[in-house]
Amino acid sequence: MNTIEFRSDNAAGVAPQILASIADANVGSAIAYGHDDVTAQLEQRIREVFEHDTARVFPVTSGTAANALALTALCPPWGSVLCHTTAHILNSEGGATSMLGGGAVMKGVPGDDFRMGADALRTALASITWGDPHHSQPSVLSFTQPTDMGTIYPVEAVTELSAIAKASGLKVHLDGARFANALVALGCSPAQLTWKAGVDAVSLGATKNGGLSAEAIVVFDDAAADELVYRTKRSGHVTSKMRFQSTQIQAYLADDLWLRLARNSNDRMVELAAGLQELSVEFVNRPDVNMLFARMPADAIDHLEHAGLLFYRMGPETIRLVTSWQTTPADIETALSHFHAALA
Repeated sequence: MNTIEFRSDNAAGVAPQILASIADANVGSAIAYGHDDVTAQLEQRIREVFEHDTARVFPVTSGTAANALALTALCPPWGSVLCHTTAHILNSEGGATSMLGGGAVMKGVPGDDFRMGADALRTALASITWGDPHHSQPSVLSFTQPTDMGTIYPVEAVTELSAIAKASGLKVHLDGARFANALVALGCSPAQLTWKAGVDAVSLGATKNGGLSAEAIVVFDDAAADELVYRTKRSGHVTSKMRFQSTQIQAYLADDLWLRLARNSNDRMVELAAGLQELSVEFVNRPDVNMLFARMPADAIDHLEHAGLLFYRMGPETIRLVTSWQTTPADIETALSHFHAALA
C-alpha cells in the first residue's frame, strides 16, 4: 500500500539543494562557534534578502529555540508576551519562553480567523495596571505567521497591530516557522512583512520547508541582537560546527529556493482544498497556505487511514492535512480519489 504524507511538512525530507550544500561545506576545516566564513556570508545574505543593512542572524537548531530565545531577548523576566490564543508559543512549546526568560509569561488575545484582532489587542493593553509590580507587564507582541490554523495576517494587519503595540512600548516578534509560505501567499517581500511593518525579530523557519534541523533568528533591534550573543550561548545554541547550519540557510535563500518550495506546498493545498470542496467537505479554517483542518464522519476518516493517507486526527471527526515541498500533483489526485471513496 502506497502512503501519502499529510501529517506535517516536518515529516517531509530534506531538499536536495540543501543536502548538497552540507556536502559542499564539509571540505577542510573551519573555525568553530559561528566565526566561520559561511556564517559571516549568511549574515550578509540575510541583510540583502530583508533589505536591512544592520540585520543580524543567529542560526539555531529548532523553531522552539528560535521563538523562545528571540522572545527572551525582547522581554524582561517580569514581562509578558501577548499572542493569539491559538499561537504555537502559547500551546505547543512547553513553556520554553518562560523557562529561558526567567519567568516571562504568555497571554492569549482572541481574534477571528485564528488571528489577533486590533480591538482585542487594545482591550488587552487597556486592562493592564501599568507600573504595578503585582502584575506582569506586557513587553512583546508575537504573531504566528502563518497561524497554526493555516490563516495569514495581511501586511496591513501586521502593520496596524505592531503600531498599537509600539504605542504602549512593546516590541514585536514574528514566529515564521512557515514564513516562506506566507510570503508566497501574500506576494510581498520579506522586508514588507517584517521590519517595515514594525517587527523587531523574526523566527525564520526552514525545517518545515526542506531544511535539516536549521532555523534562524533574524533581528532588526540592536539591543536584542546584543543580548542574543549571550542568550544563544547560555542555552546551548551556539553550535561548534555552525557552518553546517549556516550553509543550509544560505542554500535555502539562494535563487529563491525557499519560495519555490513553499509555492509547491501552497499550490498542492489549493488543489486539495478545491477537490474537497467539490465533495462538500466542511472546513474548520480557510487554508491560506499549506494547512487544512476538515470535519468528516469518523467512518470516512477510518477509510482514509486504511487507504494509506497519513494525517493527524484532531478530534473524533476532525483531521489536519498539511502539504509540503515534496507533495506532488499525483499525490493530490490519488488522495482525492480516496476521499471520494470514503465519502461515497
